[in-house]
Amino acid sequence: MTFVSKPRVHHPNLPVNELGLTRRDYEGSVSTLCAGCGHASVRAALVQACAELSLPPHRFAKVSGIGCSSKTPSYFLNRSHGFNSVHGRMPSVATGANLANRDLMCVGVSGDGDSASIGLGQFAHVVRRRTNMLYLVDNNGTYGLTKGQFSATNDKGSTSKKGVPNLYEPIDLVSMALQLGASFVARSFSGDKGQLVPLIKAALKHKGMAFIDVISPCVAFNNHSGSTKSFEFVREHASSVVNADLIFGQPEITADYAEGTRENIAMPDGSTLQLYKVDANYDPHDRIGAMTYVQKMQEQGQVATGLLYVDPEALECHDIMETTTRPLNELTEETLCPGSEVLAGINQSYR
Repeated sequence: MTFVSKPRVHHPNLPVNELGLTRRDYEGSVSTLCAGCGHASVRAALVQACAELSLPPHRFAKVSGIGCSSKTPSYFLNRSHGFNSVHGRMPSVATGANLANRDLMCVGVSGDGDSASIGLGQFAHVVRRRTNMLYLVDNNGTYGLTKGQFSATNDKGSTSKKGVPNLYEPIDLVSMALQLGASFVARSFSGDKGQLVPLIKAALKHKGMAFIDVISPCVAFNNHSGSTKSFEFVREHASSVVNADLIFGQPEITADYAEGTRENIAMPDGSTLQLYKVDANYDPHDRIGAMTYVQKMQEQGQVATGLLYVDPEALECHDIMETTTRPLNELTEETLCPGSEVLAGINQSYR
Protein backbone atom coordinates (compact mmCIF):
# COMPACT_ATOMS: atom_id res chain seq x y z
CA MET A 1 0.00 0.00 0.00
CA THR A 2 1.67 3.22 -1.16
CA PHE A 3 -1.21 5.70 -1.39
CA VAL A 4 -3.96 6.44 1.11
CA SER A 5 -6.11 9.52 0.60
CA LYS A 6 -6.71 11.73 3.62
CA PRO A 7 -10.34 12.29 4.63
CA ARG A 8 -11.78 15.58 3.41
CA VAL A 9 -13.40 16.29 6.78
CA HIS A 10 -11.54 18.83 8.93
CA HIS A 11 -12.29 21.35 11.66
CA PRO A 12 -14.50 24.16 10.26
CA ASN A 13 -12.51 26.86 12.06
CA LEU A 14 -9.04 26.06 10.75
CA PRO A 15 -7.12 29.32 10.15
CA VAL A 16 -6.72 30.39 6.52
CA ASN A 17 -3.88 32.24 4.80
CA GLU A 18 -4.04 35.13 2.32
CA LEU A 19 -5.24 32.76 -0.42
CA GLY A 20 -8.08 31.48 1.74
CA LEU A 21 -6.37 28.09 2.11
CA THR A 22 -5.83 26.11 5.28
CA ARG A 23 -2.78 24.07 6.12
CA ARG A 24 -4.72 20.97 5.10
CA ASP A 25 -4.82 22.32 1.54
CA TYR A 26 -1.02 22.00 1.42
CA GLU A 27 -0.90 18.42 2.62
CA GLY A 28 -0.93 15.23 0.54
CA SER A 29 -1.80 11.61 1.10
CA VAL A 30 -1.47 9.66 4.34
CA SER A 31 2.18 8.91 5.14
CA THR A 32 3.42 5.31 4.99
CA LEU A 33 6.73 6.19 6.67
CA CYS A 34 7.75 4.47 9.90
CA ALA A 35 6.29 6.05 13.02
CA GLY A 36 8.75 8.65 14.27
CA CYS A 37 10.67 8.96 10.99
CA GLY A 38 12.48 12.28 10.71
CA HIS A 39 11.32 12.64 7.10
CA ALA A 40 7.74 13.15 8.31
CA SER A 41 8.87 16.15 10.36
CA VAL A 42 10.64 17.62 7.32
CA ARG A 43 7.47 17.28 5.23
CA ALA A 44 5.42 18.90 8.01
CA ALA A 45 7.88 21.81 8.08
CA LEU A 46 7.61 22.20 4.30
CA VAL A 47 3.80 22.19 4.50
CA GLN A 48 3.86 24.82 7.25
CA ALA A 49 6.33 27.02 5.35
CA CYS A 50 4.29 26.97 2.13
CA ALA A 51 1.02 27.63 3.95
CA GLU A 52 2.41 30.53 5.99
CA LEU A 53 3.95 32.10 2.88
CA SER A 54 0.56 31.81 1.09
CA LEU A 55 2.18 30.21 -1.95
CA PRO A 56 -0.23 28.84 -4.59
CA PRO A 57 0.09 25.01 -4.56
CA HIS A 58 -0.50 24.73 -8.32
CA ARG A 59 2.60 26.85 -8.99
CA PHE A 60 4.90 24.16 -7.58
CA ALA A 61 6.83 21.46 -9.42
CA LYS A 62 8.00 18.81 -6.94
CA VAL A 63 10.56 16.29 -8.18
CA SER A 64 12.17 13.33 -6.42
CA GLY A 65 14.37 10.29 -6.99
CA ILE A 66 14.22 6.92 -5.22
CA GLY A 67 14.23 6.15 -1.51
CA CYS A 68 12.26 6.80 1.67
CA SER A 69 12.81 10.53 1.21
CA SER A 70 11.87 10.49 -2.44
CA LYS A 71 8.41 9.03 -1.88
CA THR A 72 7.55 11.83 0.54
CA PRO A 73 6.40 14.32 -2.16
CA SER A 74 3.18 12.31 -2.06
CA TYR A 75 2.67 13.69 1.43
CA PHE A 76 2.65 17.42 0.64
CA LEU A 77 1.19 19.80 -1.95
CA ASN A 78 -1.27 17.37 -3.53
CA ARG A 79 -2.49 20.13 -5.86
CA SER A 80 0.94 20.68 -7.40
CA HIS A 81 2.80 19.15 -10.34
CA GLY A 82 4.95 16.15 -9.44
CA PHE A 83 7.47 13.75 -10.97
CA ASN A 84 9.04 10.75 -9.24
CA SER A 85 12.17 10.02 -11.29
CA VAL A 86 14.70 7.18 -11.20
CA HIS A 87 17.52 6.73 -8.68
CA GLY A 88 19.85 9.72 -8.57
CA ARG A 89 18.33 11.45 -11.60
CA MET A 90 16.09 13.99 -9.88
CA PRO A 91 18.39 16.95 -10.69
CA SER A 92 18.10 16.40 -14.45
CA VAL A 93 14.30 16.33 -14.32
CA ALA A 94 14.26 19.39 -12.05
CA THR A 95 16.54 21.26 -14.46
CA GLY A 96 14.29 20.42 -17.39
CA ALA A 97 11.17 21.50 -15.51
CA ASN A 98 12.76 24.78 -14.49
CA LEU A 99 14.04 25.55 -17.99
CA ALA A 100 10.67 24.71 -19.56
CA ASN A 101 8.63 26.82 -17.16
CA ARG A 102 10.61 29.32 -15.12
CA ASP A 103 7.41 30.53 -13.41
CA LEU A 104 7.07 27.29 -11.45
CA MET A 105 8.63 27.01 -8.00
CA CYS A 106 10.76 23.88 -8.21
CA VAL A 107 11.30 21.74 -5.11
CA GLY A 108 13.63 18.77 -5.42
CA VAL A 109 13.44 16.16 -2.65
CA SER A 110 16.22 13.62 -2.31
CA GLY A 111 18.09 11.51 0.21
CA ASP A 112 21.72 10.91 1.07
CA GLY A 113 21.75 7.62 -0.84
CA ASP A 114 20.02 9.22 -3.82
CA SER A 115 22.23 12.35 -3.98
CA ALA A 116 25.58 11.29 -2.47
CA SER A 117 26.05 7.97 -4.27
CA ILE A 118 24.45 7.15 -7.63
CA GLY A 119 23.31 10.76 -8.04
CA LEU A 120 26.50 12.52 -6.94
CA GLY A 121 27.40 13.66 -10.46
CA GLN A 122 23.87 14.90 -11.03
CA PHE A 123 23.98 16.80 -7.73
CA ALA A 124 27.28 18.44 -8.66
CA HIS A 125 26.07 19.67 -12.03
CA VAL A 126 22.67 20.97 -10.92
CA VAL A 127 24.46 23.06 -8.28
CA ARG A 128 27.12 24.42 -10.65
CA ARG A 129 24.40 25.24 -13.20
CA ARG A 130 22.74 27.28 -10.42
CA THR A 131 19.28 25.97 -11.22
CA ASN A 132 16.61 28.09 -9.55
CA MET A 133 15.19 25.57 -7.08
CA LEU A 134 15.05 24.35 -3.51
CA TYR A 135 17.14 21.18 -3.23
CA LEU A 136 16.18 19.40 0.00
CA VAL A 137 18.13 16.35 1.21
CA ASP A 138 16.78 14.12 3.99
CA ASN A 139 20.10 12.90 5.37
CA ASN A 140 19.90 9.83 7.63
CA GLY A 141 23.23 8.18 6.72
CA THR A 142 21.61 4.89 5.75
CA TYR A 143 19.66 3.06 3.06
CA GLY A 144 16.35 2.60 4.87
CA LEU A 145 14.52 0.89 2.00
CA THR A 146 17.15 -1.84 1.73
CA LYS A 147 17.50 -2.53 5.47
CA GLY A 148 20.16 -0.23 6.81
CA GLN A 149 23.39 -0.31 4.80
CA PHE A 150 25.70 2.69 5.35
CA SER A 151 25.26 5.53 2.89
CA ALA A 152 28.09 7.74 1.64
CA THR A 153 27.23 10.50 4.14
CA ASN A 154 27.60 8.25 7.18
CA ASP A 155 30.46 9.41 9.40
CA LYS A 156 33.64 7.37 9.79
CA GLY A 157 33.47 5.40 13.04
CA SER A 158 29.70 5.54 13.25
CA THR A 159 28.34 2.04 13.90
CA SER A 160 25.45 0.04 12.54
CA LYS A 161 22.76 -1.45 14.78
CA LYS A 162 24.90 -4.60 14.97
CA GLY A 163 27.94 -2.61 16.10
CA VAL A 164 29.87 -2.70 12.81
CA PRO A 165 31.82 0.58 12.31
CA ASN A 166 31.88 2.58 9.10
CA LEU A 167 35.47 2.55 7.75
CA TYR A 168 35.24 5.38 5.22
CA GLU A 169 35.24 9.17 5.30
CA PRO A 170 31.81 10.73 4.64
CA ILE A 171 30.80 12.82 1.66
CA ASP A 172 29.64 16.20 2.96
CA LEU A 173 27.01 17.59 0.58
CA VAL A 174 27.07 20.97 2.32
CA SER A 175 30.78 21.40 1.59
CA MET A 176 30.22 20.33 -2.02
CA ALA A 177 27.35 22.78 -2.46
CA LEU A 178 29.52 25.60 -1.12
CA GLN A 179 32.44 24.69 -3.37
CA LEU A 180 30.29 24.32 -6.50
CA GLY A 181 28.60 27.72 -6.22
CA ALA A 182 25.24 27.32 -4.49
CA SER A 183 24.04 30.77 -3.40
CA PHE A 184 22.00 29.55 -0.40
CA VAL A 185 23.39 26.74 1.76
CA ALA A 186 21.97 25.59 5.08
CA ARG A 187 21.86 22.59 7.36
CA SER A 188 19.17 21.78 9.87
CA PHE A 189 17.73 18.99 11.99
CA SER A 190 14.32 17.41 11.53
CA GLY A 191 13.78 17.69 15.28
CA ASP A 192 14.31 21.49 15.28
CA LYS A 193 11.15 22.89 13.74
CA GLY A 194 11.86 26.38 15.04
CA GLN A 195 14.99 26.50 12.88
CA LEU A 196 13.88 24.41 9.90
CA VAL A 197 10.62 26.20 8.99
CA PRO A 198 12.21 29.69 8.64
CA LEU A 199 15.10 28.19 6.66
CA ILE A 200 12.66 26.59 4.20
CA LYS A 201 10.76 29.86 3.89
CA ALA A 202 13.95 31.76 3.12
CA ALA A 203 15.06 29.10 0.62
CA LEU A 204 11.71 29.20 -1.20
CA LYS A 205 12.01 32.98 -1.62
CA HIS A 206 15.67 32.83 -2.66
CA LYS A 207 16.51 33.31 -6.33
CA GLY A 208 19.01 30.66 -7.39
CA MET A 209 20.23 27.31 -6.10
CA ALA A 210 19.07 26.90 -2.49
CA PHE A 211 20.37 23.76 -0.80
CA ILE A 212 19.29 22.49 2.63
CA ASP A 213 20.81 19.37 4.16
CA VAL A 214 18.47 18.11 6.89
CA ILE A 215 19.76 15.54 9.38
CA SER A 216 16.71 13.28 9.50
CA PRO A 217 17.23 10.18 11.69
CA CYS A 218 16.06 6.76 10.51
CA VAL A 219 14.23 5.30 13.52
CA ALA A 220 14.42 1.78 12.09
CA PHE A 221 18.12 1.44 11.21
CA ASN A 222 20.21 4.45 12.32
CA ASN A 223 18.88 5.86 15.59
CA HIS A 224 20.97 3.87 18.08
CA SER A 225 23.68 5.01 20.49
CA GLY A 226 26.57 4.37 18.08
CA SER A 227 25.09 6.46 15.25
CA THR A 228 26.09 10.05 14.51
CA LYS A 229 22.78 10.57 12.70
CA SER A 230 20.56 9.70 15.67
CA PHE A 231 18.15 12.08 17.41
CA GLU A 232 20.20 11.96 20.60
CA PHE A 233 23.57 12.61 18.91
CA VAL A 234 22.38 15.56 16.82
CA ARG A 235 20.61 17.19 19.76
CA GLU A 236 23.81 16.96 21.83
CA HIS A 237 26.28 17.98 19.09
CA ALA A 238 24.39 20.51 16.92
CA SER A 239 25.93 23.98 16.87
CA SER A 240 23.89 26.72 15.21
CA VAL A 241 25.79 29.61 13.63
CA VAL A 242 23.18 31.73 11.81
CA ASN A 243 19.43 31.32 12.01
CA ALA A 244 17.28 32.87 9.29
CA ASP A 245 13.88 34.51 9.43
CA LEU A 246 11.84 35.99 6.60
CA ILE A 247 10.12 39.36 6.89
CA PHE A 248 7.58 40.95 4.54
CA GLY A 249 6.17 44.44 4.36
CA GLN A 250 3.29 43.01 6.39
CA PRO A 251 3.56 41.52 9.91
CA GLU A 252 6.93 39.99 10.78
CA ILE A 253 7.35 36.23 10.71
CA THR A 254 9.20 35.37 13.90
CA ALA A 255 10.82 32.42 15.58
CA ASP A 256 12.39 31.88 18.98
CA TYR A 257 16.17 32.12 18.72
CA ALA A 258 19.07 32.87 21.02
CA GLU A 259 20.13 36.47 21.44
CA GLY A 260 22.69 37.77 18.98
CA THR A 261 23.31 40.40 16.33
CA ARG A 262 21.00 40.82 13.36
CA GLU A 263 21.46 41.66 9.70
CA ASN A 264 18.75 42.41 7.12
CA ILE A 265 19.18 41.39 3.47
CA ALA A 266 16.81 42.58 0.74
CA MET A 267 15.48 39.68 -1.34
CA PRO A 268 14.68 40.04 -5.09
CA ASP A 269 10.91 39.81 -4.50
CA GLY A 270 10.88 42.67 -1.99
CA SER A 271 10.87 40.57 1.16
CA THR A 272 13.65 40.79 3.73
CA LEU A 273 15.87 37.96 4.92
CA GLN A 274 16.77 38.62 8.54
CA LEU A 275 19.86 36.85 9.85
CA TYR A 276 20.34 36.16 13.54
CA LYS A 277 24.04 35.69 14.24
CA VAL A 278 24.31 33.26 17.11
CA ASP A 279 28.08 33.16 16.60
CA ALA A 280 29.15 36.81 16.38
CA ASN A 281 32.38 35.88 14.56
CA TYR A 282 30.64 33.99 11.76
CA ASP A 283 30.14 35.68 8.38
CA PRO A 284 27.36 34.04 6.29
CA HIS A 285 28.58 35.88 3.15
CA ASP A 286 32.06 34.33 3.23
CA ARG A 287 31.99 31.16 1.10
CA ILE A 288 35.53 30.07 1.95
CA GLY A 289 34.96 30.84 5.60
CA ALA A 290 31.79 28.73 5.58
CA MET A 291 33.63 25.78 4.04
CA THR A 292 36.40 26.07 6.63
CA TYR A 293 33.93 26.32 9.51
CA VAL A 294 31.96 23.25 8.39
CA GLN A 295 35.14 21.18 8.13
CA LYS A 296 36.43 22.42 11.50
CA MET A 297 33.15 21.53 13.21
CA GLN A 298 33.18 18.10 11.58
CA GLU A 299 36.69 17.43 12.91
CA GLN A 300 35.45 18.34 16.39
CA GLY A 301 32.54 15.91 16.12
CA GLN A 302 29.99 18.74 15.95
CA VAL A 303 27.19 19.36 13.44
CA ALA A 304 27.07 22.93 12.10
CA THR A 305 23.44 23.93 11.53
CA GLY A 306 21.60 27.06 10.43
CA LEU A 307 22.13 29.29 7.42
CA LEU A 308 25.76 28.68 6.49
CA TYR A 309 26.03 30.85 3.38
CA VAL A 310 23.84 33.20 1.34
CA ASP A 311 24.46 35.44 -1.67
CA PRO A 312 21.25 37.35 -2.49
CA GLU A 313 22.78 38.91 -5.62
CA ALA A 314 23.98 35.70 -7.30
CA LEU A 315 22.92 34.88 -10.83
CA GLU A 316 20.75 31.85 -11.51
CA CYS A 317 20.58 29.56 -14.52
CA HIS A 318 18.21 31.70 -16.60
CA ASP A 319 20.31 34.82 -16.02
CA ILE A 320 23.48 33.04 -17.08
CA MET A 321 21.92 31.52 -20.21
CA GLU A 322 19.95 34.68 -21.05
CA THR A 323 16.80 32.70 -21.68
CA THR A 324 13.46 34.25 -22.61
CA THR A 325 11.43 35.74 -19.79
CA ARG A 326 8.38 33.79 -20.93
CA PRO A 327 8.05 30.09 -20.06
CA LEU A 328 8.89 27.89 -23.05
CA ASN A 329 5.48 26.22 -22.93
CA GLU A 330 3.86 29.62 -23.59
CA LEU A 331 5.89 30.45 -26.70
CA THR A 332 4.10 30.29 -30.04
CA GLU A 333 5.23 28.22 -33.00
CA GLU A 334 6.15 31.42 -34.83
CA THR A 335 8.49 32.41 -32.00
CA LEU A 336 10.05 28.96 -31.71
CA CYS A 337 10.42 28.50 -35.49
CA PRO A 338 10.93 32.01 -36.93
CA GLY A 339 11.99 30.77 -40.36
CA SER A 340 15.08 30.16 -42.49
CA GLU A 341 16.00 33.84 -42.86
CA VAL A 342 16.31 34.32 -39.11
CA LEU A 343 18.31 31.08 -38.83
CA ALA A 344 20.64 32.27 -41.61
CA GLY A 345 21.18 35.55 -39.73
CA ILE A 346 22.06 33.67 -36.54
CA ASN A 347 24.53 31.47 -38.41
CA GLN A 348 26.07 34.51 -40.08
CA SER A 349 26.64 36.16 -36.68
CA TYR A 350 29.01 33.35 -35.74
CA ARG A 351 31.20 33.71 -38.85
